[in-house]
Amino acid sequence: MSDAPHGAAAEAALSETARIARDLIRFDTSNRGGGDANPEAEAAAYVSDYLRALGLEPITIESEPGRASVIARVEGGEPELPALVLHGHLDVVPADPANWSVDPFAGVVKDGMLWGRGAVDMKDMDAMMLTAVAELLRAGERPRRTLILAFFADEENGGVYGSHHLVRHHPELFAGAGTAISEVGGYSVELGGTRAYLLQTGEKAMDWIRLRARGTAAHGSRVWHDNAVTRLAEAVAALGRHDWPLALCDTTRELIDSIAGILGEDPQEVGAEQLVLRAGKGAGFIQASLRNTSNPTVLAAGYKHNVIPDTAEALVDVRSLPADQPGILAEVQRIVGEDIEIDVLHSDIGLEVPFAGEAVDAMIASLRVHDPEARVLPYLLSGGTDNKALSRLGITGYGFVPLRLPADLDFPGMFHGVDERVPLEALDFGHRVLVDLLRSY
Repeated sequence: MSDAPHGAAAEAALSETARIARDLIRFDTSNRGGGDANPEAEAAAYVSDYLRALGLEPITIESEPGRASVIARVEGGEPELPALVLHGHLDVVPADPANWSVDPFAGVVKDGMLWGRGAVDMKDMDAMMLTAVAELLRAGERPRRTLILAFFADEENGGVYGSHHLVRHHPELFAGAGTAISEVGGYSVELGGTRAYLLQTGEKAMDWIRLRARGTAAHGSRVWHDNAVTRLAEAVAALGRHDWPLALCDTTRELIDSIAGILGEDPQEVGAEQLVLRAGKGAGFIQASLRNTSNPTVLAAGYKHNVIPDTAEALVDVRSLPADQPGILAEVQRIVGEDIEIDVLHSDIGLEVPFAGEAVDAMIASLRVHDPEARVLPYLLSGGTDNKALSRLGITGYGFVPLRLPADLDFPGMFHGVDERVPLEALDFGHRVLVDLLRSY
């Protein structure tokens, strides 16, 4: 029988970081995209109240009613240095309770983990940010450089009502900033028995597109070859099954070489994808960084069983390497055929920066304070973050949510997955690493 605390005892044993993450999970900020979301206002008010209790003066900005982002500035001990933006987002993707073993918005604590939508993406980091700053300020300390804390709305919709809105309409809030740190990086993976942390130094470009096929409406009983649904289905199948070729960039080449070195393999003899698959649970995100991808996600057509519709549509999530984005939609058009219309609903740039410099060195050093044997590797995120918006202000972004994880936890599978959860020990590890990073960088 486990000696772990249960019920009220388990709640009382939670660290402040875990309690805040739990509280944030209990705000259902589900974002269905396209402006359809449960507003972030209540979660933003919780964050603002916490920051105000630390003596800060947070600003809340609503791009639309309830779509709230919170910004606060913490003066640094060396204000002449470029400021650091430490940012997270308050929205989450929807969760169907029928598929979960726990209520996704209850903030359940069990088996040494915090469960719920946002436990990984990314209310865990929001909590770590808050308590890292709190530890410094309560001790009468300051971060080394001025800190701009940002808790954005709408990241899961590409930041239209969050980071992009603030960058476009309130760029002065980020004045003096040179670097930014947020999701998705800093977590550990196992490579042949060696624990390594993936520090995100780049992310793929994003093109959310709609495919549209046209035909002629008719009775469903007819022999009919001008069928929009059939035409769309053929295009969707062709694109969804397309085998995009391996396409490496500087970041992924460096990552592959590092993995090969840890595993004692020759990267010229063992293929890049084969090496990545040796990363176990960590391969989920890394594999998708080795090529462009195009995944159909939503289908819509027709209104009645016996009516052949004249249009059919599909949504597709296209993610490309930064250098490949300029030509990616032309290639998609070639795959689906010229008779399929393509509308771009949202597009954003890819990012890639060197795995070097003061910020990278500081993140590595902070990790090694708490895990001296840590190996730290660069990687390219297959998804995207609010760093895309901040880059438009010349701010260099990294993904660094430092979590020391069990080797058997499918952490990449937690993002937008079922039964999302994070170990309590990992939350406290991340808090300690962030505190040291804010002191040293």
